[in-house]
Amino acid sequence: MAKRMRLDKLLSNMGFGTRSEIRKVVKQGRVTVDGAVVKDFGMNLDPEAQTVMFDDETVIYKDTIYVMLNKPQGVVSATEDTRDRTVIDLLDPEDQVLQPFPVGRLDKDTEGLLLLTNDGKLAHDLLSPKKHVPKTYEALVHGDVDASDQDAFAAGVTLDDGYETMPAKLIIGEKESREDGIYSQITLTIHEGKFHQVKRMFEAVGKKVVYLRRVSMGPLLLDESLPLGSYRPLTEAELESLQNAHR
Repeated sequence: MAKRMRLDKLLSNMGFGTRSEIRKVVKQGRVTVDGAVVKDFGMNLDPEAQTVMFDDETVIYKDTIYVMLNKPQGVVSATEDTRDRTVIDLLDPEDQVLQPFPVGRLDKDTEGLLLLTNDGKLAHDLLSPKKHVPKTYEALVHGDVDASDQDAFAAGVTLDDGYETMPAKLIIGEKESREDGIYSQITLTIHEGKFHQVKRMFEAVGKKVVYLRRVSMGPLLLDESLPLGSYRPLTEAELESLQNAHR
């Protein structure tokens, strides 16, 4: 059965702009389908059988998908789950058809950057323990994070199961005093992805993470304009940076 999709979704997925930008240029008559100008950005078409032109450029349909999701709390990083909503449930049906999966995982209560793709090779490269892809998190920590914690993380800390982490870079931000103690804002860059690693690293130095979000993975930075629970295709530059970083 031929795969049909909306015109604006096709152009967005192929990197020609955001959905709102594309709707404007379609209304301006800059897009043709099979040689005819179309003004209906919601028209359904078969991207493999029909010829779409954006200005003078032929739109080449690809069946791979690369999207940046700003993951909210309360959803799990899985393709399916019998109890909880998954990150796949946040995607439009036409994107779910391409069967993307999360590259790595964020805990249910962790927010931020999550890459979803159906490109197994790229996912393997980003997750390979041999590659040591850096991942940066911002967190609010219950406890007075200080220079001794920076030194401990730089040397590597021993987790509750005996695993010794690789050196990590800890940056200390603002602090505030509350009735139950001091809270510290921090930024932490790690080079591995053990289960609950950031939380367990702070537990190893006697402190507790109360809020956590990921802001980067390798060269890919979270788009701060992306609302929680929303996603967008990677730009061509973002995809190239990911592909080139681990060749």
